[in-house]
Amino acid sequence: MKTCLLALFVLLAAPSFAQQGVPEIPFDSVPDFFKLPAGTNFGEVSGVAVNSKGHVFVFTRSNSAGGPAFAPAAAQLLEFGLKGEFLREIGKGLYAWSFAHTVRIDKDDNIWAVDKGSDMIIKFNQAGRVVMVFGRRKESADEETKPWEHVNPPLPAVDGLFRQPTDVAWDSEGNIYISDGYINSRVAKYDKNGDWVKSWGERGTGPGQFNLPHAIAVDRNNNIYVGDRSNRRIQVFDTEGKFLRVFTIDVPPAPGTRAVNGNTPTGQALARVIGAPNSICITPGPNQVLFVGESTFPGRLFKLSLDGKVLGVIGRSGRQLKQFSGAHQLACPSENEVYAAETSNWRVQKLILRPQGQPSTASR
Repeated sequence: MKTCLLALFVLLAAPSFAQQGVPEIPFDSVPDFFKLPAGTNFGEVSGVAVNSKGHVFVFTRSNSAGGPAFAPAAAQLLEFGLKGEFLREIGKGLYAWSFAHTVRIDKDDNIWAVDKGSDMIIKFNQAGRVVMVFGRRKESADEETKPWEHVNPPLPAVDGLFRQPTDVAWDSEGNIYISDGYINSRVAKYDKNGDWVKSWGERGTGPGQFNLPHAIAVDRNNNIYVGDRSNRRIQVFDTEGKFLRVFTIDVPPAPGTRAVNGNTPTGQALARVIGAPNSICITPGPNQVLFVGESTFPGRLFKLSLDGKVLGVIGRSGRQLKQFSGAHQLACPSENEVYAAETSNWRVQKLILRPQGQPSTASR
């Protein structure tokens, strides 16, 4: 029996594809798309989302210059129009703002912000008013308040509370799924009314276990895709948390690719980071595809079919336009338009993907 279980685990954990000849997708990056107010800049941009009107929401680790050298508040939620014009700041000075992580827009254009530092997920309506709060931050009045420690074994998870959550998604019934995250290594489920349903997952490498569930998305058939970043894989579940399948991205970097920050990994260190899913988005419509942003190195984006086949690679590590470092969140309102929020490069790039042979449209 042990031999059979081990064989099953190896089969499930093995890469689904080991592709060497993946095509490069031609694309443009629109220069100077976002028009920030005079004298302001993005900080580390951890989140980006697009609503049904084409407005772009940017969750950035900015507005922290007045804080201490260590552990300052670093979260600012900004909205931009169709042409990148600045429209407003949402939730200025909000109690939940501590360390921005991701922003998502639901089917009704409500705005959801996930803050890793405060352990909270905030739902805003279209007017920017808070309508739901998930989780609770540690109280500054408590003497034991300090950052969470990565203890081993991990502390037991608690229903309705989070430890460094990372992302949020919804199924067709409006049920809410929160990846939770750096400490708890699980997915939490609420119903559409915000009532707790269940959670699944724990720290580990087996099917249904996680080592940093960093991104989450749901397709039109209610399959739930979890970017299990430190396990370098994407796991797929049904709405009850039943494990369905797993796939990995196994595309070696272009020769000569170097890391933007730190030493360029080689050998086993490189094998541990290739294709590690830092960010995930799924396009709308009947013929959906998946876009995945790699972690800091090799720093690429990938287009995949929903069964995990790599259809193309986008860009490479670097600081220039059309290069990436820390693609922390992706928004893909269509198969040919992708927004990439980068922590290391302090920016969001608007990408226009082109079929082979189509002329550049970078000015759009």
